[in-house]
Amino acid sequence: MRLFFAMILASAVAAGATARATARAAAPPELAAALKEFHAEAPRGWSFTQTTTAEGKSQTERCDAAKPEFDRWSLVAQDGRAPTADETAHYGAMRSRRSRGGTAPNLAAQLDLSTVETLADDTARATYRCRLKPAEPGDKTAAFLRATIVVDKATRAIVGVELASTGEFSPTFGVKIAELKTTLAYSLPTATRPSLPERVTTRVRGRAFWFKSLDAEMTVEFSDFVRVGK
Repeated sequence: MRLFFAMILASAVAAGATARATARAAAPPELAAALKEFHAEAPRGWSFTQTTTAEGKSQTERCDAAKPEFDRWSLVAQDGRAPTADETAHYGAMRSRRSRGGTAPNLAAQLDLSTVETLADDTARATYRCRLKPAEPGDKTAAFLRATIVVDKATRAIVGVELASTGEFSPTFGVKIAELKTTLAYSLPTATRPSLPERVTTRVRGRAFWFKSLDAEMTVEFSDFVRVGK
C-alpha cells in the first residue's frame, strides 16, 4: 500500500520541472504564461521542511539545498518525536535507494492543452480543466483522470492543481480504483520569493482482487523555506 501510494504522489509532486515545452498556442494566454514558470516541486536553491502524514503515522524531513545532491535529506522527526538511531539508519538507506530510482513522470508534459476548457474566469483567477496524455506506452490511468489548474491572474502563477478520476477504472489486473484525487497547493510569488509548494493531498478508494482495500489518504506539507546562495 505504501509503495502504491508513493508512486501516485511522486507522479504529482515531481511534475513540472520543465513545463515550457507544454505551453503551446492551444492554451489560453494566462495558462500558457503560468506554465512557462511552473515548478511543482521546490525550485532549485531552496531548503525546506517536508512533513508526510499517512496511515496514522507522520514523518518530518529536511532538505538542505546547500549540501551535495545525494546528501541533502535528513530525518527530523518520526511520529512527532525525535527519531531513533535505527530509524535514522533505515531512513538513510531508503533515501539512498530512492535517489538512484530515476526521475518521476513529468505531469506538466502530460497536460493535453488541445482539450483545455475554462471552468471559471473572473478578475482574480481563472480555472481550467484538461485531459492527460499517457505518461508512457500502456498507461491505463491517464485516460480516466482530468487535471484542473487554477491560475492567479495578477502574478500569472499556478496556485492549485487537482488530478481527479472521472469514474471507476482498473490501472492493472485485479485492481479497481473507485476514486483517485491528488491536490497540490502553492503560495503566491512575491518580490523576494517564487511560488512555492504548500501542500499535497492524495485520496484513494479502491480494492485489489475484490477483497483487499486500497482506501487511504496522505498529506504532505511544506514549510520553513530558506533560499541558499544567490
